[in-house]
Amino acid sequence: MGFQDAVKKCLSNYANFGGRAARSEFWWFALFVFLGNFVLSLVDSLLFGTTLDGQQYSVLGGLFSLGMLIPSIAAGVRRLHDLDKSGWWYLLIFIPIIGALVLLFFFVQKGTDGGNRFGTDPLSGDGALT
Repeated sequence: MGFQDAVKKCLSNYANFGGRAARSEFWWFALFVFLGNFVLSLVDSLLFGTTLDGQQYSVLGGLFSLGMLIPSIAAGVRRLHDLDKSGWWYLLIFIPIIGALVLLFFFVQKGTDGGNRFGTDPLSGDGALT
């Protein structure tokens, strides 16, 4: 799956927590969110500059981050489903450092071959909703 396909799929499944997301879909979408935040932080600094105390405004970046919060969580949950794990594992993010490392370990693993309890393999090309 390519960059554009992954972004389209994640944004079209904006709040869909069911199904599965391939590793490539998840990481391309993560790159999109990172690049979007980076570019908008540059635009924010050009438009709004800094305040007297040196703080920067991040209006556009904040709105983009807020808009991408639910799709990012949904993509993470679908990625966990691809590993045949419950989406509730995503709550590990609330454990400082260790939770993020465990989720990172899960997200870089290869998904389950074939179908699992959350749906068909997203890489099988059978047109299933992931």
